[in-house]
Amino acid sequence: MTNQNTEPRKRLLALDTSTAVLGVAVTENGELLHEINASGERNHSVHLLPIIEQALQATGTTAAMLGGISVGVGPGSYTGTRIAVTAAKTLAWAWDVPVVGISSLHAVAWGGYQTALKNNVMTKASEQTTENNSYGPDWIIPLMDARRGQVYTGLFAAEGNNAPSRLEPDAIRLMADWVEYLTERLGQASVEGNKPAVLWFVGETAVHGSEDSLRPLKDLGVPIAVPYEMEGRWTGFLGEARLQVEKDDIHSLIPNYTQISEAEANLRLSREGGLKKP
Repeated sequence: MTNQNTEPRKRLLALDTSTAVLGVAVTENGELLHEINASGERNHSVHLLPIIEQALQATGTTAAMLGGISVGVGPGSYTGTRIAVTAAKTLAWAWDVPVVGISSLHAVAWGGYQTALKNNVMTKASEQTTENNSYGPDWIIPLMDARRGQVYTGLFAAEGNNAPSRLEPDAIRLMADWVEYLTERLGQASVEGNKPAVLWFVGETAVHGSEDSLRPLKDLGVPIAVPYEMEGRWTGFLGEARLQVEKDDIHSLIPNYTQISEAEANLRLSREGGLKKP
């Protein structure tokens, strides 16, 4: 990670392929110029470059007009995340522009929360935040299914229309354990007088955002599940903010897997001669 000198803002190309949605956007100074969000996880490698070309052509953007590239580094799909990261690094090198890696969960948190606000997914409890000083900022919990009862997730505090601030790191967690931890943290926040009025679970909520899954939280807060699919713009807006202060080294930028894949684990075991008995 290196410091970036302040210079006039230019357009930014944003990419994310960490989920079933391929997100590409072109932004400039906090404004969305064009965005394409295409579903089809198994075809990301086929469609990414053509979609990038479409987005650039739609905005009349050339490489000379780009001030950088922002890419979602996961966590999420192992294969999917690698596709965008590899493309971003290649284009950044070819076009001689800086690149920044962005947490895909951070982008989902921001986009999911803004979707909830836009669709007026509000409750009496959330409205009390403006009337009762004992409430702290709402919490945003992005969810990506990681199978076997696990989720890729993190914890963020809502900041109105601005990017959410991070409270817990991205990680892969058992959903049941995560809800238990959030319940404990919610209790502590209640004691400290900054309990959130609403806990927004956003993203892939069909499996992990059910009423039964979130029931332990209801005694202390108001959990609301908001289904949401990745949109490229949020990776772009987060990238613009990062590029104002720093950039990533092209060669060392890698996806955030949070854990090694099963194939990689098996390969390591084979190299080590299999599991050793205690």
